[in-house]
Amino acid sequence: MELTGLTATDLLAAYRAGTLSPVEVTEAVLARIDALEPSLHALYAYDPSQARDAAKASEQRWAAGEAGPLDGVPITLKENIATRGTPVPLGTAATELVPAPADAPAAARVREAGAVLLGKTTMPDYGMLTSGLSSFHTASRNPWDLARTPGGSSAGAAAAAAAGYGPLHVGTDIGGSIRLPAGWCGLVGLKPSFGRVPVHPPFPGRVAGPMTRTVADAALLMGVLSAPDNRDHLSLPPAEIAWSQLDFDVTGLRLGLQLDAGVGLPVEDDVRAAVLAAARRFEAAGAVVEPVEPFLTREMLDGLDDFWRVRAWCDISALPPERQALVLPYILTWAQGGAEVSGVATYRGFAQMDAISVAALRATEPYDFVLSPTCPVSAPPAEWASPTNDPARPFEHIAFTVPYNMSGQPAVSLNCGYTSGGQPVGLQVAGRRFDDLGVLQVAAAFEGIRDPQRSPGV
Repeated sequence: MELTGLTATDLLAAYRAGTLSPVEVTEAVLARIDALEPSLHALYAYDPSQARDAAKASEQRWAAGEAGPLDGVPITLKENIATRGTPVPLGTAATELVPAPADAPAAARVREAGAVLLGKTTMPDYGMLTSGLSSFHTASRNPWDLARTPGGSSAGAAAAAAAGYGPLHVGTDIGGSIRLPAGWCGLVGLKPSFGRVPVHPPFPGRVAGPMTRTVADAALLMGVLSAPDNRDHLSLPPAEIAWSQLDFDVTGLRLGLQLDAGVGLPVEDDVRAAVLAAARRFEAAGAVVEPVEPFLTREMLDGLDDFWRVRAWCDISALPPERQALVLPYILTWAQGGAEVSGVATYRGFAQMDAISVAALRATEPYDFVLSPTCPVSAPPAEWASPTNDPARPFEHIAFTVPYNMSGQPAVSLNCGYTSGGQPVGLQVAGRRFDDLGVLQVAAAFEGIRDPQRSPGV
């Protein structure tokens, strides 16, 4: 296998055995980036010189017996995860490019662990699109089909992970922004329990988490990302979690199967078939699968949309007119919808976050885990802002993912099959609150019973 196809666990074993060095692996990854980046546009602040220096330093630590838990493993961080000295444009040309004064928690942890930072990855304006479309970055494209979007808002992270820009990538997720692009790019994408991974600044529903090609790599990265950081006042207490213990027998598990979210886009036939086939594989392995009734309502989704519009307009309206004009037109139009929302309607929209949380927790409580499509549809064109491409209906595709942001439950997406056109289909596995290891164990079990995986076309 090519060096760029090796997992992080493979690389660490090879470094430990002395059969590979971080320098040669980094050079292989940089060569792959140079070959594919003109087509994919996944990276921001790409710094091969810094990566080479970090790889050399890692090689010395391995030689001295001082290697950290990710030492020498190439990694990327989503653009909104601050790294000291690099501006954080938040995907939009409207942001003034001021160097970040310090590393955000995730950046600090992966550096401390010895990972080789290749650069940042692209995102759409303010992270509010399931697309790589951006007024600041060139639109990222999907390695499975360059005519399609990789999804978003962790757009570049998904494209980079699927294309072999190293094995480890960190995204963020407030409504599906890790899981949706992971699903469309054939990846493992974990939205941890709310507060499991410290973020700065924290916000209700927002998390950072791994995007990788295997469950074992996601677990490895979680062991680093979940370390405490007192800048996040909403984070969970530190916990000792045996992230590497992924062996798991699904016999007797009670699995819910949700194929209708209750609102939003209908599930495409190919997506439904792939998810249903995954559920049947769990049944064959000894699990009990039962249907989950829809629990998200139009009032919930529209209320959340109202609140998010008001929040976005609060930020954008504070910009000078000349900077407002630089925002992606789709996002500007969407945010302007919050300008006339009343205080009462804004509060009602905010209250839907709690209503969604209660509905999700009650609907999923009888089950050990719940299976569903990650997204009801396959990846749309790269030039589209969302699967509807309509700012009046911006969130019709997040009905399976957003409930778990509001409830704080962990949820992971991994590939469960392909459409008739050869595009990956994401299976979402959601667990009970704080059972991050459990969802990874179920995902790892599915890796062992699913069909052999295909590779992207690039």
